[in-house]
Amino acid sequence: MSSSETALKGVHHTARPTWKLRETIEFYRDKLGLQMTHAISARAWGPSNHPDFLHFFFDSGHGSTIAFFYYIGADEPDFVRPVDDYRYVASHTAWQVDTAQELAEWSERLASHGIPLIYDKSIRHELLESIYFRDPNGYYLEITRPLRPMNDLDADDAAATMEAAMAVEDAQNAGGDQFVSVDQVWRRKAMALAAEKIAGEAALNVLDVPEFAPLLSAVRADDNCRISGPANGYWRIRSRGPIVFERKPLGLVPAIWYGALSGGFDGEVQVFDRDRLEIVPGRAA
Repeated sequence: MSSSETALKGVHHTARPTWKLRETIEFYRDKLGLQMTHAISARAWGPSNHPDFLHFFFDSGHGSTIAFFYYIGADEPDFVRPVDDYRYVASHTAWQVDTAQELAEWSERLASHGIPLIYDKSIRHELLESIYFRDPNGYYLEITRPLRPMNDLDADDAAATMEAAMAVEDAQNAGGDQFVSVDQVWRRKAMALAAEKIAGEAALNVLDVPEFAPLLSAVRADDNCRISGPANGYWRIRSRGPIVFERKPLGLVPAIWYGALSGGFDGEVQVFDRDRLEIVPGRAA
């Protein structure tokens, strides 16, 4: 069987439970304007404690659907709506639009239906600009526009990041250090990228993409730092003293700022808060 025959053809649907039948239907069908495309009504399946249910689908664009289960007579469990719990809000659906105007129009539509935005405005993060809101069940929803297309460099960087993360997890499972910080991933990634390491220097790899370009502009004005590259998609910043960045002068939004070390680093992170990042020479990765 060829790879083209086994390739996935896109997401068909995502599904979640709801305990608010009418509110959920009116929200997605009437307020968001999604067409209901299919509904399953069935007696209990499988285990003896499985209730009768309704399973209904809405068209969410480009052949995909978003679906819900309504379990008839079932009580809503306590864990379903901890809307301030990051583990809960991580589960969300995001729809794409192409332009800033479309994103603004969606903000206006939501406001016209009395649906508040979670952050009162659009949020820039990584390669996207998004608005966020909740459905009647408390589920997070997102409408987003890409700010640039993902490319091979993004894919290679993603592979380097996640291979480093799995290596840290493997080490923990083998009885090594506990996996407690993303710094462990960034250090391991720097090792895997095999950049030259010089004793007594702090170093930072910066992916050669537009969102991190302000970091390079800042260090080019710093006589204490040296830049080489790009090599294999990364610029390398080195210094025998501190490497220092201030977020506000760089104009970086917090979501990008907090990923400033994602290319991997050597040294010690002396300060990394909302406004200042300082890396100093230290132990090798």
